[in-house]
Amino acid sequence: MCGNNMSAPLPAIVPAARKATAAVIFLHGLGDTGHGWAEAFAGIRIPHVKYICPHAPTMPVSLNMRMSMPSWFDIYGLSPDADEDEAGIKRASENIKALIDQEVKNGIPPHRIILGGFSQASANSANKDMHVLQCHGDADPLVPFVFGSQTAEKMKSLINPANITFKSYRGLPHSACPEEMVDVKRFIEKQLPPISDE
Repeated sequence: MCGNNMSAPLPAIVPAARKATAAVIFLHGLGDTGHGWAEAFAGIRIPHVKYICPHAPTMPVSLNMRMSMPSWFDIYGLSPDADEDEAGIKRASENIKALIDQEVKNGIPPHRIILGGFSQASANSANKDMHVLQCHGDADPLVPFVFGSQTAEKMKSLINPANITFKSYRGLPHSACPEEMVDVKRFIEKQLPPISDE
């Protein structure tokens, strides 16, 4: 992963079909890898967009009886009041920032880079004007739908509420579906249109 220290393999990449003038960096969920997401993005590819799907390092995860699996940081519990692995979150954030910096060095302006993920969320004052597409299946047994709804409402208090789109998918468990991937493609097309000389 571009000079990281996460002990993870290089990201799965779906190159742009022509000159890359935009990028999507997409983080997988706990226990997964970037390969499946790269395959999903290959199916909705936009010609001027490069898709980068990094792999989390393998580490013991407290939530899963300390079994080793791909994880961006340790997870102690799923309840809203569970402790968080602040050092691990900071380390993962720094490594993702390094991926963004690498794409900027490759000539892609920061405003043409989207950071996304499965089972992820973040907002702070530095990115209060960003646009967010949050998708959630209403049959998710791992992350209850109410958590997704509450996250969307919390995000509206942190960033411009007009920039938040929350989409739900009937009967969808903790996974993605074709309808959702079409919504993701439309979001990317709207946020990263072709540059006039493309």
